[in-house]
Amino acid sequence: MSKSILIIYTGGTIGMIEDHEHAGVLKNVNFDQIEREVPALKRFGYRLDIITFDPVIDSSGIKPENWVSLVQVIARNYAEYDGFVILHGTDTMAYTASALSFMLEGLAKPVILTGSQIPIGVIRTDGKENLITAVEIAAAEEHGRPLVPEVCIYFESSLLRGNRTTKYSAEQFHAFESPNFQPLATAGIEIKYNRHAIRYPGKGTGAGTGAGAVSGAGAGTGISPFLPYTRLESNIALIKLFPGISYRVLSSILSIEGLKGVVLETYGSGNAPLDSWFISLLEDAVKRQIVILNITQCSRGSVDMGIYETGAGLSRIGVVNGFDMTTESAVTKMMYLFGRNLPPEEVSRQLSLSLRGELQEDEGL
Repeated sequence: MSKSILIIYTGGTIGMIEDHEHAGVLKNVNFDQIEREVPALKRFGYRLDIITFDPVIDSSGIKPENWVSLVQVIARNYAEYDGFVILHGTDTMAYTASALSFMLEGLAKPVILTGSQIPIGVIRTDGKENLITAVEIAAAEEHGRPLVPEVCIYFESSLLRGNRTTKYSAEQFHAFESPNFQPLATAGIEIKYNRHAIRYPGKGTGAGTGAGAVSGAGAGTGISPFLPYTRLESNIALIKLFPGISYRVLSSILSIEGLKGVVLETYGSGNAPLDSWFISLLEDAVKRQIVILNITQCSRGSVDMGIYETGAGLSRIGVVNGFDMTTESAVTKMMYLFGRNLPPEEVSRQLSLSLRGELQEDEGL
């Protein structure tokens, strides 16, 4: 039976071609005619269907409601297709991949995000190889089951877990890295899959059911049912510590009306100043049931609030350990958990658990 893949074009550099009427000007391609731009896709023999966002969205303008739209498209078409490829701008691709990984609970089919650094209409584009390989991975199966039933990013020969990925370069083809987790696959002459690293249905801890699930979306082929969520809480803040951060700045952020949570980017293994005013502000926020999640500013490594006194001080006042989560994963995970109307203490508990492989399994226990 021929494979069926749904390509969802949201916008971004990959969808640009040269405007023949205006030399040097790029315009969005009509992705309903994608096989004309990438004729090699026909050789797969797959059924390829296209859905294009209207209007298309530059990735720097992505909002949580766009993630909801993507989830709804996947939910409506989940039973009809073997896999999904999302074409997306690179600037916020890691945020979108992270968000979708949490919103698509019980996912048992591939959702592969890709894009390009050079428009698909330019001769040296990286977009054609990225798209062709993303489609091949989305259709890959073993023993009659999808080989990579996860939300992933494929870019420049590497398949990366979506919620482990961050944008690394604005100018190299190697645009993304997964600093704390190995690639799920690498593409060379052959595509080599790291099967031991791939999460399959029933592997790992799920967040359970709750408010915000899409009803009637069908069931996945795994142990848990496919439950897409469409509610996100964006009333959170991201604070990156720096030498000289002031009482006034921190106090103003923590005093925002309706603030639910804060992702706090600390130094090294989770360290922060021990100034009395700093600790007092955070402690007061925790007492007001604002969830504070501690992640590191470092690209590699993990938060360990038991190593130094500066980190232990945060632990004592109720700051949550984010271990080795990326910023993109921490932000979207917090949006997802609060969107499920969970009480703050439950949000705190689940932030320290590995729900979709976003943090080291042996740490989030």
